[in-house]
Amino acid sequence: MKTTTFGLSALVALVVGAFAFTTFDGGTISGKITPADGATEVWAISGMDTLKAPITDGAFSVQSAKAGSYTVIIDAKDPYKDATLKDVKVEDGKTTDLGEIKLD
Repeated sequence: MKTTTFGLSALVALVVGAFAFTTFDGGTISGKITPADGATEVWAISGMDTLKAPITDGAFSVQSAKAGSYTVIIDAKDPYKDATLKDVKVEDGKTTDLGEIKLD
């Protein structure tokens, strides 16, 4: 019984140790919406990958985006219109700042 417990403990320690040194690739897409209360969420779409993030106080940050090109859609509230930005480039480990996006 003690051998099994020791073996299981060693396996758990090995797995935890392996993940401690693993880096998770991905980039971030960020920006600010004007007016700040004009939208609820933002979508980032690339091929089959779809990411979503809330807009809080007019700001958003889409995390863990794989490197590539995205279409970013701002889901606006009435009376504003949704905003779409195409060909947003994301690089691993970097933040793509879209700056201020004014809703019509």
